[in-house]
Amino acid sequence: MNERLKESLKMLPALPGCYIYYNSDNEVIYVGKAKILKRRVKSYFNRKHHDSVKVNILVSQIDHLEFIITNSEVEALILESHLIKKHKPKYNILLKDDKKYPYFLITDEDFPRIQIVRKRNINKLKGRYYGPYTNIGAMHSTLDFLKKIFPLRQCKTPRFKSRPCLYYSIGKCLAPCQNLVTSEEYKAVVHQAELFLSGKQSELLKQLMEQIKKYSDSEQFEKAAKLRDSYLDLQKTLEKQKVVYENTKLNEDIISIAHDNGILVIVIMMIREGRLIDKKDFTYEVEENDKIEFFETFFKEYYSTLALSYPDRIVSDALESVGNKSLYEEWLKIISYKNIKISYGKSAQGKELQKLADKNTQVILNNAKLSKMSKINEDFNNIGSYLKEKLSLNNFPYRMECYDISHIQGTNTVASMVTFINGLSKKSEYKKFKIKSTEGKPDDFMSMKEVLTRRLSHLGEKGWDKPDLIIIDGGKGQLSSVMQIVKEMNIKGIDFVSLAKREEEVFLPDKSESILLPRESSALFLIQRIRDEAHRFAITYHRNLRSKKSIS
Repeated sequence: MNERLKESLKMLPALPGCYIYYNSDNEVIYVGKAKILKRRVKSYFNRKHHDSVKVNILVSQIDHLEFIITNSEVEALILESHLIKKHKPKYNILLKDDKKYPYFLITDEDFPRIQIVRKRNINKLKGRYYGPYTNIGAMHSTLDFLKKIFPLRQCKTPRFKSRPCLYYSIGKCLAPCQNLVTSEEYKAVVHQAELFLSGKQSELLKQLMEQIKKYSDSEQFEKAAKLRDSYLDLQKTLEKQKVVYENTKLNEDIISIAHDNGILVIVIMMIREGRLIDKKDFTYEVEENDKIEFFETFFKEYYSTLALSYPDRIVSDALESVGNKSLYEEWLKIISYKNIKISYGKSAQGKELQKLADKNTQVILNNAKLSKMSKINEDFNNIGSYLKEKLSLNNFPYRMECYDISHIQGTNTVASMVTFINGLSKKSEYKKFKIKSTEGKPDDFMSMKEVLTRRLSHLGEKGWDKPDLIIIDGGKGQLSSVMQIVKEMNIKGIDFVSLAKREEEVFLPDKSESILLPRESSALFLIQRIRDEAHRFAITYHRNLRSKKSIS
């Protein structure tokens, strides 16, 4: 630690604010917020080693720091977001997503139009934004529906000087360019479109019915008929939406997250007036250790860019890991100009809504994993070659087998064997074993020895093809016990490795140091996928046995 940094640490106040770390090249490498600057910043330097590898590297690169004092922690939270967007520090979690999620825009003109825009840029396109949305196809369908129900102006400039264009003739424009609608009537239609995009459907239907009656009473029957058709079309659309609760005042966002094999999925279910009106899902590649920090960054970025459709409550059990509920409620109040409650979904209603979101999240996660596996299959020659070189294998890992043990305190002990060929699972060659040597006395080492002895004794027999690589679920000890069997049976021509869950370390026979494959590599994802499949297969078999025994 240099003298400049030591002096800065002495000057830290016991006040809320933001701290900015610089490296020796005067580049901003990290921005953080703190309730008490003095305590938070010194925590980085009070320990020789941190649990996180990233924090250890960060601390080693800090050359000097600056801090900005704020009036409150919530002000520090807002300032932190601005500073991160401005400097894009290397060690802050950044949402690196190539997609620019689209918005609906009601333009700020004398006679506004509805558009789909890719970027919310108030300086270039002024108006009221609604979104962001993740499904552009559904947005275009919604836009067609909006143009039918709310016939707002579609042309930026009039096509003809003395007559309306075709849009007026087919009922998709009120032709304000030819003064065929009053400013007040046009504003009423714009307001109705805003109600629809804000999810206030019941209020919209009520206003439409009042307008229909008003036209009927004044004997403007043609206008009343057109509005009646819009009312019926809207009613049919709303009937298709799932009613989550009869309580029509329920306006909530339900957030669910799921993480597996380096893939993080975030799903937001939008409930407005008791109806499920939309689902937004986001998929990222994120390390296990970074998922909470990443979700916190996503939460701040999503709600700071949300346009005019804030819920009354946000329900998410994931927010419990982030913590500091009151801070985020205060932050939401500042950015939305309304009170928004945060719930961890502990009530019966909250659990039901969370369960609904979790189902969606799991489906999207499974699809993301399948998509990644299909890419691995297409590129397996490169991945297999990488594994062969990185793990010092003798064989190209064309046929891989993985083994796992499952039991409860030594009872109903079973083992699984899963087979992957050319990067894809071959379920017809899966095997399951009842372990006999350790029944009633839990011993995973002994169980693994038994299953490998039984498996290797079948080498050369029909249905027991020789594997190129055997993966053991466990650490260095598990691999060592397996290698004893290999030597005793004089097995040649098969590579053995083990994968430890905690740090995803790969251990090789007779090597004291483990190998860490890159966290986001397809090679690590493939090995994790094989290990997880062996685990799933073992647990399923164990549960079936336990269930049969209970019934007996």
